[in-house]
Amino acid sequence: MRLIYLLLFILVISCKTKPESEIEIKTRPVLGVIEKNAMVVSAREEASKIGKEILQKGGNVFDAMVATEMALAVSYPYAGNLGGGGFMVYRKANGETGAIDYREKAPLAAYKDMYLDENGDPIPEKSQLGAMAVGVPGTIAGIFEVHKKFGTLPIRELLTPVVQLAQKGYIITEKQEKRLRHFRELFIETNKDTILYAQSFKANDTIKNPKLAATLQRIIENGRDEFYKGETGQKMVEYIQSKGGIITMDDLNKYEAKWRDPVQFTYKDLTIISMSPPSSGGVCLAQIMKMIEPYDLSNYGHNTLKSIQIITEAERRAYADRSFYLGDPDFVKIPVDTLISDSYLSDRMKDFDFEQATLSSDLSYGSIPGYESSETTHYSVVDQFGNAISVTTTLNGAYGSKLYVPELGFFLNNEMDDFSAKPGMPNMFGLLGAEANAIAPEKRMLSSMTPTLVEKDGELWMSVGTPGGSTIITSVLQTILNVKEYGMTMQDAVNAPRFHHQWLPDVVVFEPNSFDKSILDSLRTKGYKTNEEESRVIGKVDGILVLPDGSLEGGADKRGDDTAVGF
Repeated sequence: MRLIYLLLFILVISCKTKPESEIEIKTRPVLGVIEKNAMVVSAREEASKIGKEILQKGGNVFDAMVATEMALAVSYPYAGNLGGGGFMVYRKANGETGAIDYREKAPLAAYKDMYLDENGDPIPEKSQLGAMAVGVPGTIAGIFEVHKKFGTLPIRELLTPVVQLAQKGYIITEKQEKRLRHFRELFIETNKDTILYAQSFKANDTIKNPKLAATLQRIIENGRDEFYKGETGQKMVEYIQSKGGIITMDDLNKYEAKWRDPVQFTYKDLTIISMSPPSSGGVCLAQIMKMIEPYDLSNYGHNTLKSIQIITEAERRAYADRSFYLGDPDFVKIPVDTLISDSYLSDRMKDFDFEQATLSSDLSYGSIPGYESSETTHYSVVDQFGNAISVTTTLNGAYGSKLYVPELGFFLNNEMDDFSAKPGMPNMFGLLGAEANAIAPEKRMLSSMTPTLVEKDGELWMSVGTPGGSTIITSVLQTILNVKEYGMTMQDAVNAPRFHHQWLPDVVVFEPNSFDKSILDSLRTKGYKTNEEESRVIGKVDGILVLPDGSLEGGADKRGDDTAVGF
């Protein structure tokens, strides 16, 4: 089947006016993994395989979610977690859609100015490293809530393979070796001691985590309460407090995951279903896509001067609105309907000019009458029954707060940094925040996570998402456009070079050595500030595309160890 699709793409290309001999090899399409029934794409092969095996046992996409999420906690501690949180968007085979928010919350003892010094200035280390940076974790509540509502296989059957993975260990990749080496000293400094992940691991070494295996086994035996009321929760709270943190058992007892209505909007013949606040992803994605919809991107071409300009200017305006209006909907009123309305967004783009960049210093949030870490991880799953999920989960920074609970075997998040420590001051990703995202007890911090599902003509078409902090939204955007507007395969769409703009700082960041020099020169002539010197990864996208014959193409980003597995 893979060969058939490759021949089809080559046939389409050969119909162009340019002779076949003149077409560069790099333009030939690359197909991802194609399977007929089901697909799991995640940051680690071990996690994808465990998710697939659950589906092969007859489990559904929600069973696979529980197993994949926990397998990432074992094999991808960089972002996979028990000590963090996330979001899931789902679409059932019957067309029913929904979302769950298991984002972390501020502790009861948190207060607005807790990260400011005596002069009223933010202390970044306090919200980024160690016990004071930790928000109340939501991941375990999230997976149990999903299982309670939609699961079909027992928790024991879902998590036993994960326990076995922690006991037997997983193979360290070259990318993981580099990350662990990079953070080793910070692990020791933050924990005031060595930890499992501070050992000198090399690529192809095996990491076994018996403490995490024991924690997961207790969760199998005792359920959700093991984490929020039992021995695991008590040990976690004791450790956090011993390191100067403020989380209590009351915080754990009061935590609940929340079902939310996703943000839903149309773009041409597509219906986009994405995450609602406290994620900014769905609203920002809707704003950007609706602002660019009137323009002929397909005709302009992929990563051409005009396409980059249009997308950059829409991103600039959406991120300006993000900084002012978005926060936890349980604490602030968010005018979502207005923010994604055609009239409002048309007005936002009325001062755009192809001849000259809009300066971010001249652009504020839009006026309405009456009124996030690059170290995240994403996985997409489509099951044999036609159900689909898109899930993004995180510790926020790399290995979160770097605080590791030795008795339990996992890292804790530094999600408190996603609040506005002080309105108008940037967080670790350079994102500004306003009063809407100020710290308050039990409040959920704003996020950029953008798990997204796409329908075409009323049928499931795509599941997509990515890590990447503030670049998450723009990476998801460009991946959808790559398939829709530029006719790419799912694999080519996730591999394609990306760029990013977020209002402030007023710089368009490009992946190094990936864009035409003449285009970058033209952008600078028009007043755009560009940066391709910082060798940063703009997202590591995982996606699944439903092909015309109903089979599935899994695209796993070449920038990571991501792997697509199906059957």
